[in-house]
Amino acid sequence: MKNNELQGTVVKADLVDRVYEKVGFTRQEAVEAVEILFKEIKSVLAKGEDVRITGFAGFHLKDKNARNARNPRTGEPIRIRSRRVLTFKPSQQLLDSTNRSLYESQNS
Repeated sequence: MKNNELQGTVVKADLVDRVYEKVGFTRQEAVEAVEILFKEIKSVLAKGEDVRITGFAGFHLKDKNARNARNPRTGEPIRIRSRRVLTFKPSQQLLDSTNRSLYESQNS
């Protein structure tokens, strides 16, 4: 187990290791598989399309209009440009699986 896994954070290298161990790819094939997956998700989002991975989550783009705001530090009025924001909406299955251990410990 790597140091960052002990701290509760899994990084891309950890995902590559898990693909390598579970699928039986070579380490290089596992790196390529993870890279291709992330590249494809980024490419689809860059085209303005949403990504939905059944049983996991959806990545949705939302357009935000320009608006007036204030700099919290100085109180100076500023204009926030219109932009696209990316939202992550977990599936019900993902939510259930992340809360399963909580439910099990409460019922014990």
